[in-house]
Amino acid sequence: MTRMNPGPEETKSTLEDPSAEARLTDGVREALDVTLRGCEELLPQADWVRKLQRAQATGQPLRIKLGLDPTAPDIHIGHTVVLNKMRQLQDLGHQVIFLIGDFTSLIGDPSGRNSTRPALTPEQIKANAETYYRQASLVLDPQRTEIRYNSEWSLPLGSMGMIQLAAKYTVARMMERNDFHERFKAGTPISVHEFLYPLMQGYDSVALRSDLELGGTDQKFNLLMGRHLQQEYGQEPQCILTMPLLEGLDGIEKMSKSKNNYIGITEDAATMFAKVLSISDELMWRWYTLLSFRSLAEIGALKREVAGGRNPKEAKVMLAKEITTRFHGAAASEAAEQDFINRSKGGIPDAIPEVSLSGAPMGISALLKAAGLAPSTSEGNRLIEGGGVRIDGAVVSDKGLKVGAGTCVVQVGKRKFARVTLD
Repeated sequence: MTRMNPGPEETKSTLEDPSAEARLTDGVREALDVTLRGCEELLPQADWVRKLQRAQATGQPLRIKLGLDPTAPDIHIGHTVVLNKMRQLQDLGHQVIFLIGDFTSLIGDPSGRNSTRPALTPEQIKANAETYYRQASLVLDPQRTEIRYNSEWSLPLGSMGMIQLAAKYTVARMMERNDFHERFKAGTPISVHEFLYPLMQGYDSVALRSDLELGGTDQKFNLLMGRHLQQEYGQEPQCILTMPLLEGLDGIEKMSKSKNNYIGITEDAATMFAKVLSISDELMWRWYTLLSFRSLAEIGALKREVAGGRNPKEAKVMLAKEITTRFHGAAASEAAEQDFINRSKGGIPDAIPEVSLSGAPMGISALLKAAGLAPSTSEGNRLIEGGGVRIDGAVVSDKGLKVGAGTCVVQVGKRKFARVTLD
């Protein structure tokens, strides 16, 4: 987590008056419960409650901001943890703002970095931004989402405005940030432009007059910067809500493509469904809290049923269906479940790739490579040695097998199938 020494008002995460909670209306209490669900920190909680009370009294929705830099072309379900929280608050009637950091992407977020982040080109940023929002719309309600780009106010700021903005924060405070502090101590270069990133992200909150900003735990410094700058510009400071980083399929490391423990939200329904079912029973409940739209009461009741003897796989199937439905629709989710059942029984899925090849008879390892079931013939041989290759349901044990002309179903492992026609 990024380090920043907050002021006294920023360290309070509970209501100052213990009796205050008892005086909350049902609507405010529900909104607070939704806000706190699965979150790491809500700072300051007392301020957020006052904002909720004002919104209820006036009917004026609160402005809730989430900023994402389009640094990659797609996202995985770990990225949707904060999007889920935005959707929950959106469903309470508040105004959510999906902010695309097309300007800040040109700087590069130094959060968690031990080196300067390479800058993206404007063309890369534009292409990634379009993909980001299209994918985020699978979680948020696009009809009730305000889309903004921070170049709207960052570019007009100009050099004079940038100097005036930089004057509102000290180098000493900037160096309290963990990644800057550690890099400076290690003698690793820090470019001056990297100091501009948290300033510009904070200025986004000023421009949008946000009441609450969401982010991962690694964004705490930047979120507090927004609160600080709003005060500097005479605005009511935003509250900040940090969400934990989701553990990946292994249940240990945070979800990451580089660790190959992720579920991409554009992966096909069958793969997504199967990957959710592959997680541990313990991790399942963590995912329920952070990824499911079921109420905490429903999840609690389900957990008690499992503790009382219900098969945990049934609860996991429910989670897999919910997540798969969100990104692919109910029909695809039902098909993915049936596909998983067929594979578990050793059956053949209804829809598998059709591959036509020439050159019969063909060695089995060469066929696996040509059909896209193995990256190389040597890997094909290794799969055969491990008993992971089947033709029409029969295990292949001979690496020297020649497959003759005709059509057969070739299976590798539990998930890879192809209907191969060889002539």
